[in-house]
Amino acid sequence: MARDRGARPEAKPLRLFVAVTPSPEALEAVERSVAPWRERLEGARWERTEKMHFTLKFLGRTFPRLVGWVEEVCRSVASEAQPFDVRLAGLGVFPSPGRTRVLWAGVDEGAGSLVEVAAALDEALAAEIDPERRPFTPHLTVARFRTPVSLKAEIDGLRATPIEAPPFPVEHLTLVRSHLMGPKASRYETLAELSLGSAR
Repeated sequence: MARDRGARPEAKPLRLFVAVTPSPEALEAVERSVAPWRERLEGARWERTEKMHFTLKFLGRTFPRLVGWVEEVCRSVASEAQPFDVRLAGLGVFPSPGRTRVLWAGVDEGAGSLVEVAAALDEALAAEIDPERRPFTPHLTVARFRTPVSLKAEIDGLRATPIEAPPFPVEHLTLVRSHLMGPKASRYETLAELSLGSAR
């Protein structure tokens, strides 16, 4: 969350994050890969495909006076990074197979570049936004569980599930505002698209 340095009481904070969105082909491949698991994993709340993304930096509740600065800083970070390709690979869980809260799709090609950009954002925004405490693992959230479940019996099958899609190019980051629509729903609003270096 952004640190409040003199924000006015009436200034309502915005929920912001910086993301990378996979190509439609990659998202379709994720949908095909998880389809066989939908009936097998009870209690899962499945993410809509069109909302899936890689969160590189979650800013949380950010005061309006900081939004312009956040965009400027993120645009600067993006300009220092070069376009790269990402390929999705396999399914995994957080935090562990015995107490799973999140089912995700992982990355093989391009994982290092995503980590580097996420680290650069974290460092550049640290003057106003609290740094991340946990190591960054590039992933697409596929499903969530309200209470932890054990997927020990399924974890080998999940990890072996292929995601058959070609690599997709990452040429920009997106600054997104999340509007909470209720306890289980949200709407995303794109605030800015931030081109990477010499985007192809």
